[in-house]
Amino acid sequence: MVDNRYATALVIACVLSILATVYLSVAIGTQHWYQYSSPTVRGEANMSELRSLYDEFMDGEFDEKTYSDTLFRLNGTVGLWWRCVLVPASAHWYKEPDPKMILECRSFTLPQQFTPKYKEPGNHNSGEDMVRTYLWRCQFLLPLVSLGLVVLAGLTGFCACLCQSLAPTLGIGVLHLLAGLCTLATVCCYLAGMDLLHRVSMLPDKVDGSLGWSLYLALISSPLHMMAAALLVWAARSHSQNYYRMTAYRVA
Repeated sequence: MVDNRYATALVIACVLSILATVYLSVAIGTQHWYQYSSPTVRGEANMSELRSLYDEFMDGEFDEKTYSDTLFRLNGTVGLWWRCVLVPASAHWYKEPDPKMILECRSFTLPQQFTPKYKEPGNHNSGEDMVRTYLWRCQFLLPLVSLGLVVLAGLTGFCACLCQSLAPTLGIGVLHLLAGLCTLATVCCYLAGMDLLHRVSMLPDKVDGSLGWSLYLALISSPLHMMAAALLVWAARSHSQNYYRMTAYRVA
């Protein structure tokens, strides 16, 4: 028999865990982690340069400097798996007072996620930047680890429900705590990586960068997982202490 307090704590923890997992999943699958705001460009000459950058971005070989410069100039957004630019729908946009803009995206393939970063982006002779390389790999791997831990916790909880046992609750709480820490580490790695990128690739004049809503979703999911972990650990410890007291009382 489960005390109402423990049952309430478990229900709240499940709701928090579901919300955190949904937030993290949406954050991983969207590109609005970091976004650039570029000034409006007018003139056919500038349009030709931007069109060249766009074509290289969409169809050229993967190169950090190429896609970074395009993101800077074309109101780009970049996430864990996607990089996007905002481009006019019409080829003669520079003649229109208010051209219609569309978002064009390219995904980071799995081999591209493991591509080394260089001390001077685009210059392969400058030597590998180990810090940026491993920050990028961590920001890509850690959220997957976090989701894996939550799935493992969910399967363990499902089995515990079938067995009508609270014994695994402490372990489930620890898994949620680790998931929250992995998500928090993902955000920290991403922010550190972007800061280092902007140090080696200076933003053009009048181009501003800002954090996007996808990053905030990931940031919110971390404390939600940790709160779920705290409730699960509290329920497990309290139920265990109460069980031992009842057992000692009956023996006495």
